Amino acid sequence: MRHARRGVRRVMRLAAAGGLVCGSLMVSYAVAGEPSEAGTGTVGTLRTGGDPTRAAAEIVTRLGDTRTAGSWTGADGRTVVGVTDAAAAAEARRAGVAPKMVRHSMDRLRAATETLAAQPRVPGTAWVTDYSSNRIVVRADSTVSAGDWSRLSRVAGSMGDVVRMERTEGRFTTRVSAASPIFTDGGRCSAGFNVTDGRDVFILTAGHCGGAGTTWFRNPDDSRPLGTTVTADFPGGDFALVRYEDGASLDGADMVTLGGQRGIRIVGAAEPVVGQQVFRSGSTTGLRAGRITALDATVNYPEGTVTGLIETTVCAERGDSGGPLFSRGLALGVTSGGNGSCARGGITYFQPALTAMQTLGVRLVDRDTDPGRQPRPGLSSPTSGVPSDGSTTDSPSPRPTSSADAQVGPPGAPPGAGGTGGGSGPGTVSGIVDDFGPLGGVAPGLGVVGASLVLLLISRWIEARQGRRNYQDYYSQTWA
Repeated sequence: MRHARRGVRRVMRLAAAGGLVCGSLMVSYAVAGEPSEAGTGTVGTLRTGGDPTRAAAEIVTRLGDTRTAGSWTGADGRTVVGVTDAAAAAEARRAGVAPKMVRHSMDRLRAATETLAAQPRVPGTAWVTDYSSNRIVVRADSTVSAGDWSRLSRVAGSMGDVVRMERTEGRFTTRVSAASPIFTDGGRCSAGFNVTDGRDVFILTAGHCGGAGTTWFRNPDDSRPLGTTVTADFPGGDFALVRYEDGASLDGADMVTLGGQRGIRIVGAAEPVVGQQVFRSGSTTGLRAGRITALDATVNYPEGTVTGLIETTVCAERGDSGGPLFSRGLALGVTSGGNGSCARGGITYFQPALTAMQTLGVRLVDRDTDPGRQPRPGLSSPTSGVPSDGSTTDSPSPRPTSSADAQVGPPGAPPGAGGTGGGSGPGTVSGIVDDFGPLGGVAPGLGVVGASLVLLLISRWIEARQGRRNYQDYYSQTWA
């Protein structure tokens, strides 16, 4: 028994020592992450709110396109910025961002894409700026002839090693045939996000699904229209607005369905980040995950060329067009097209949501700030597919109001967890920490240190008490 008690005390002391070390490291890390004094002239973590993605964006903006070549999230989760000289690399390090020396600046990469865009259009081709490899990657699907491939290869060769050519399987097609499905006489698409201009509520979806005047239905045999496309951009862009027939929002208008009567609340919109893990929901293939591989992609569909797209490894199939792309409750884009399938994988391209909304002059519908019309009980939004009893998988996060302050979640984060209302998640944790005020960053570490000290005191008290008991036992036996 004595050995058992001694073992318990040893474990308590080790745990206390480990807690002191961990707590001290947490405090040190938080203090190191605190912003420096204003007026230093550097882009420190303080001015960027401790967000390396914002720090990278500030570095790229300040140094310009001749000294940088984009930023991305590496495989280890760190934010990386491409730089062309040692001084730029030093500035990136001071801002808390990992620099990578590259050969080609953003100006050079952009000039290469302009050269490709000036060539005769070849349906079945696409090109993207691959920041991590510092190259323009040109892809050609199975429909591109040997002659067109040779011609493109000669153009690429004339620009040196800035362009890399790749053949890909399948065909680059739009995905007409997703959260929930919407139907028209010409086929089926998926609803993306509910948006508003302050008066009416619309569905933001893909432009190739149908031009202005297209009538949409909730089911193929419905007689009452769901809504009508009032504006569409395709080709060039790939986005459209479908105005609800009665102009009113529906219950769950800020939700995206995940299938199985599950959903996630969309709390804002954000700029996509290369390397970021993302999720897509569609009426054909449901919820799928992948990563962003490139931005500003150009795709030459058979119907026309679309530019400024997000390239991802998320799969999609016919009927998924227009469906939402999101991460941690933030809208990123709507499904445009791609190749492959969810059985064998492929590339899928998305129209950036912020670009579309800014062009159209709309914003995401919010449960607290919708156009003032009351939801109709018992109905669910075409975007949500979630019953009006509130059975959702909510992911609370701070609600950004623009791309400048949108919080993009780290790679690997799930789309949402927990119940409705408050729930648990990064937004809740950060809110609790913020309540500590100036000490919010070091509060968790101080808490660990305090708990460890308490545990150490308890261990010492137990040891002292046992010592007194042993002393009494010893003299009791002596006088017996």
